[in-house]
Amino acid sequence: MKLIPKIIYQSSDFLILNKPAGMLVHGAREGEEDLTSWLRENYPEVKSVGDDPENRPGIVHRLDRETSGIIFVPRNQKTYEYFKNLFKSHQIEKKYIALVFGEVKDKQGIIEKPIGIKSGTVKRSVHSEKMRKEAITEYKVLKYLELKDKKFTLLEVTPRTGRTHQIRVHLAFIGHPIAGDKLYGGKRGLLEGLDRQFLHAKSLEFTAPDGKRLRFEAELPEELKSLIK
Repeated sequence: MKLIPKIIYQSSDFLILNKPAGMLVHGAREGEEDLTSWLRENYPEVKSVGDDPENRPGIVHRLDRETSGIIFVPRNQKTYEYFKNLFKSHQIEKKYIALVFGEVKDKQGIIEKPIGIKSGTVKRSVHSEKMRKEAITEYKVLKYLELKDKKFTLLEVTPRTGRTHQIRVHLAFIGHPIAGDKLYGGKRGLLEGLDRQFLHAKSLEFTAPDGKRLRFEAELPEELKSLIK
């Protein structure tokens, strides 16, 4: 089935999209689909937008392939520069929904652990020194669930920094890997009836160039809704 992002909002300056799980943001191999290919075809003006428009046209932030949800796409260079600065200075509030294994005891918490890259792999770790950077993740419990005779917790997660795999690494570090996350959850990360990781980018909130405070939400996909009903 062809993967197509859903348009949540569009203006002359930017798009707000809901990316489906399974779709890469950029860098797909031949025969695969990615968001940049869809943008080139449907919004050709983005071909000249960004720091590397040939490879990542219109991309100012990204989501992992198996993470669904909200993504911001600038349609001109001026908007790109403005929002690049907002993302870099952590002035955009992002919220995610995650289903994790086990009962998270603290109703809310903050994980402050720098993240580095494990040598020779794509994995990130709080124990690696290579390219180690500050990482802060806040979370709060939304609901406790029991699925397939196992206990789970539904969380709302707010990353205060934007490291690759940050939410996945931090939640695995506190002993509660995301359901369906094969990379950081191992065998424990598998859940019958779930063929992706249960991580969804729920919302973005920011101050637009005209000074207005805006907030957009992306609805939870049906495959995740049905699992936790």
